[in-house]
Amino acid sequence: MALIVQKYGGTSVGSVERIQAVAQRVYKTVQSGNSVVVVVSAMGKTTDGLVKLANEISQSPNRREMDMLLSTGEQVTIALLSMALQEIGQPAVSLTGAQVGIITEAEHTRARILSISTERLMGQINQGKVVVVAGFQGISNTSEIEITTLGRGGSDTSAVALAAALNADFCEIYTDVPGILTTDPRLVPEAQLMTEITCDEMLELASLGAKVLHPRAVEIAKNYGVPLVVRSSWTDQPGTWVTSPKVQERALVNLELARPVDGVEFDPNQAKLSLLRVPDKPGVAAQLFGEIAGQSLDVDLIIQSIHEGNTNDIAFTVNTPILKRAEAVASAIAPALRNQPNSDEAEVLVENDTAKVSIAGAGMIGRPGVAAKMFATLAQAGINIQMISTSEVKVSCLVDQDNCDRAISVLCDAFEIAASATIPQTPNSEFPAVRGVALDRNQTRLAIRQVPDQPGMSAKLFGLLSEHNISVDMIIQSQRCRVVDGVPRRDIAFTVARMDAENAQEKLTEMAEQLGWGEVILDSAIAKVSIVGSGMVGQPGIAAKMFNALAENHINIQMITTSEIKVSCVVAENEGVKALQVIHAAFGLSGSEKFVVPS
Repeated sequence: MALIVQKYGGTSVGSVERIQAVAQRVYKTVQSGNSVVVVVSAMGKTTDGLVKLANEISQSPNRREMDMLLSTGEQVTIALLSMALQEIGQPAVSLTGAQVGIITEAEHTRARILSISTERLMGQINQGKVVVVAGFQGISNTSEIEITTLGRGGSDTSAVALAAALNADFCEIYTDVPGILTTDPRLVPEAQLMTEITCDEMLELASLGAKVLHPRAVEIAKNYGVPLVVRSSWTDQPGTWVTSPKVQERALVNLELARPVDGVEFDPNQAKLSLLRVPDKPGVAAQLFGEIAGQSLDVDLIIQSIHEGNTNDIAFTVNTPILKRAEAVASAIAPALRNQPNSDEAEVLVENDTAKVSIAGAGMIGRPGVAAKMFATLAQAGINIQMISTSEVKVSCLVDQDNCDRAISVLCDAFEIAASATIPQTPNSEFPAVRGVALDRNQTRLAIRQVPDQPGMSAKLFGLLSEHNISVDMIIQSQRCRVVDGVPRRDIAFTVARMDAENAQEKLTEMAEQLGWGEVILDSAIAKVSIVGSGMVGQPGIAAKMFNALAENHINIQMITTSEIKVSCVVAENEGVKALQVIHAAFGLSGSEKFVVPS
C-alpha cells in the first residue's frame, strides 16, 4: 500500500461537477489500496475575486488582513471536497493549514514553510480517512497565532512539503494540461508531452515562466528526493515524472529555509574570447556561433552585453585545449561582421589563464542575497570578477586562474560546503539536447552605466538590491572597459521582475553618487526566451541553432546568457511569442497532437 499526496489546482475544482469528479478520482485511488492526502487550491477564480474585493475597499490592503481574506478560498474547497467524498462512502476530513500543523515564518502573503507536524495527519490516515488539506496557507511560528499564506504557487509548495514530511511514496500534481509540455500550449498548440524531466530542467523551466509547477515545489522535491508526477485531472494519461537524484537525508526543520547552496564547482581550464563592437543587428550571433559549431568546437559560457550606439559585445569561454582553434574562427569571421572595412569593429580579444567557479543549489531561487553573498565573498578575498552567468540553480563567475583555488576555498567557507567538485563536461546523451522552450514576459531590464571595475562593486550593487528583497535574473557585465577620471569602468545590465523594476531603479539611482556609477536606465519592452536541456552539455551547435532560428526570422538578440543546461536571449517584447514559436520549431519539438487547455 502506498501513501500518495495529490494536489488539485483551481481549474480542477472550479465547479461542483469538477469537485465531484475529483472525489471519484480520489476514491478510485483509495480503492486500489492506497492512503491519500489531498491538497486543494481555491475554486477557479475565487482568489482573484477576493483580491478584487479587497482593492475596492483599499488601494493598499494590509498584508495581514489579505492573508485572513485569501485563506478562506481554500477552506471552501476542502469542505466541499470532503462532503463529496463522504457522499460516495469514502471517510474524509478537511483540515486547514493551521490544523495540519504547517508552520511558517512570520511573513504575511509570502511565507516560507519551516516545519510540518504530522501526528494529526497520520492519526486520521490510520483511521482510513482521506485527509483534505487547504493548500497555500499555514500558521506563523510566533507566540501570537497568525494565519499566513505562501504566495503564488503555494498549493504546489504545500503538497510537496507534505509529501516530504510524510515520507510519501510520491506526490501527484493534477492540473489542466496532460503533464509537462515542451512549451506553453496556449502559444504553441503542437507542444509535445514529456514522459519525464529532471528536477534541474524543471527548475529552469518553472522559473522561466512555465506555470505547470512552481519553482519552490520543485526545489523541495529535489532537496528531499520526493518523486513527483504532473497529470491532467481531465484524463487518465500517465503524465510527466519529475526525477531527482538520490539525496542525503535532510532534517525537516527550516524546510524551505535550508541551506540554499549545495555545492561549489569549478573548471580551472577556461579561456575567454570577446568580440568587441559587433553590429547590433539580427544574425550576428548566429553567424559567429554557427562557424564555431561548424568546427565542432564546444562553447561554455556565452554573454552578449547591452549595446552602446549600434554595437554590442559578445564574449564566450572555451576549454583551454581548443582555444587556438576557437580564436582562429573568431578572427576569420570578424572582418565579415564589420559595418566598415578596416574599422575597429569586431575586434577579437583573448584572455587566457582564466577559471570558472560556480555555486549551485535548488534553494537559490527567489533568495536575493545568495548571488550578492558570492560576489561579496570574492571581493573580500580581493578577487575580481571578469564574467557573470546566472541561472535558477547556479551562479558562475570567471576569475583569473591564479585565484581559482582561493575562490573555491572562500566560497566553501562562506556557504558551509565541505568539498568542491569539478564541473562535468561529458556529453549527456541520455536526454535530447533541448527539452523545452520557455517565454518570460514578466521581466524588465536595468542598465547601469560606468560602474567602477574593481573588486566589491558587484557585491555592493546586488547587495543593495537584496536588502530591498529584489531578486535578479540575468546579469551581464560588458566586456569593454572605459577609463573615466582615471578609473576603469564597465556597464552592467540585469533583469528583474516587472513589479520590482521601478523600486530597483529608484534605489540604485539614490546610491549612484555615493558608489560612483552613472545613469540607471530602465527598459520594460523586453521578453526573455530560453531553451533548457541537460543533453546540451558537450554538444556543439545548440546555441548556434537557437540564434539562427531568430536570425532567419529577423529577430534581433539584445542580450545573451547561458548555463550548462540553458541558453537565454532577451528580445523585443513584441517579438517574444514569435521567438518562442520559431525556436520550438527549430528544435523539432512540435508534435502532431494539439493540446487544448480547458477554460
